[in-house]
Amino acid sequence: MIRNGTPTVSEAIVKRTVGAFDVLAIAGAGAAAMHWDASGVDWHLAGLVVLLGTILGINFLHLAGAYKFSLFGRFESAVGRLLIGWIGTVAALFLATRYFEPVTAVEGPWAMAWLAGALALMGINRFVLWQFMRAWRRAGRLGEIVAVVGAGPIAQRLLRDLATRHSGLRVIGVYDDGASRLAKQCMGHPIRGTVDDLVKDAREHHIDTVIVALPLSADRQLVDTLNRLCLVPVNVRLCPDAFGLRLGAVATSHIAGHTFLNVIDRPLNDWRWIVKGIEDRLLGALILTAIAPLLLAIALLIKLDSPGPVLFRQKRYGFNNTLIDVLKFRTMYTDQTDANAEQLTRRNDPRVTRVGAFLRRTSLDELPQFLNVVRGEMSIVGPRPHALSAKAGTLLYQDAVKYYDARHRVKPGITGWAQVNGWRGETDTVEQIKKRVEYDLYYIEHWSILLDLKIIARTIVGGFTGQHAF
Repeated sequence: MIRNGTPTVSEAIVKRTVGAFDVLAIAGAGAAAMHWDASGVDWHLAGLVVLLGTILGINFLHLAGAYKFSLFGRFESAVGRLLIGWIGTVAALFLATRYFEPVTAVEGPWAMAWLAGALALMGINRFVLWQFMRAWRRAGRLGEIVAVVGAGPIAQRLLRDLATRHSGLRVIGVYDDGASRLAKQCMGHPIRGTVDDLVKDAREHHIDTVIVALPLSADRQLVDTLNRLCLVPVNVRLCPDAFGLRLGAVATSHIAGHTFLNVIDRPLNDWRWIVKGIEDRLLGALILTAIAPLLLAIALLIKLDSPGPVLFRQKRYGFNNTLIDVLKFRTMYTDQTDANAEQLTRRNDPRVTRVGAFLRRTSLDELPQFLNVVRGEMSIVGPRPHALSAKAGTLLYQDAVKYYDARHRVKPGITGWAQVNGWRGETDTVEQIKKRVEYDLYYIEHWSILLDLKIIARTIVGGFTGQHAF
């Protein structure tokens, strides 16, 4: 069985975090040393020397291989590379003092304290990281979790080669649409089912990367496989065979000595995911604090208008098709609420209260969802979460639009690109939900902080109201 667990540790994030700490350690130790030795030092010149030392230090550490992720788990090796890089930095600064007159400020007690202090801080950082690496290894969070699609010669060759390398990859299984006709294992790895089973496993368990090892000549099978895999938030890599395939402008990845074609990337990967999370939590908390009096006023109006609870909780699909309780102000009479949205709200809907009609028209009923944002279930900007039984005409959304679930590869949002472009409210026709999904997918593929701020600004000035808002 595949075990549920926390995500694997991102190599890119760890390496960049260590590099950022080293910059702070070198610059911070220099500033502290200058403050400590306040006797006859030209602080402007010394500050330039510290800046030069920081730049040299980071570059020499890179050249020495001090940021290789594989070394962080071996304390002696990590410290050894650190020493080599730092010795190179000190030697470069020493030579600079002999040939460049302005750099003579590097001499003196403060300089010795700076160089020793920076080395000590970076050494402590390596020790702490080593402890984390041990804990991550025990928790099974080190090593990319990989699934392979295909059980033919290409996949067998790939799996055989991966078994001979110490790549750190963890192959959790093989998936093939012909699984019912195949043996239970492929090169020692279990055949867990079809591509549809892989989509289900990717939603229920953590998988980092899917490697498609199918013949490139089987173009229809490849297209169908990639279309199904685009529904889940995983990296998809295509293992090319001898025939080759023209896919246009695609990047490549190098995993365990193999070259793979990047055909699908996880949205908001690594730092983009962290930046988006910080944006949501920080802005969400600030906005929630600012609108607290408004929330209390609306809650009072709802209680005075009709009996029942102030908030309405509705199950909706969130990130990776997980169900979340989306919070809204109650806008319908308590005995007529529709938890699954079996019947979409219409103009002059008799189920809607007087206060509720105003809240829905102005979208003020959505404000409690900032609580969902602060709790980490939603984003401020993202594809709107839809109710379980929402329909376009007579069809459920997921039946009306092929690959509808691809919009769930990111967290849902309070507002979104589709909403500020007018695609909200009723969905009487399939075309309406198709356009909404089209705009949602555009947002996912083109995300940036500037785009989020643009959507927020357009929402504030009226992009979330209009003729379809009721």
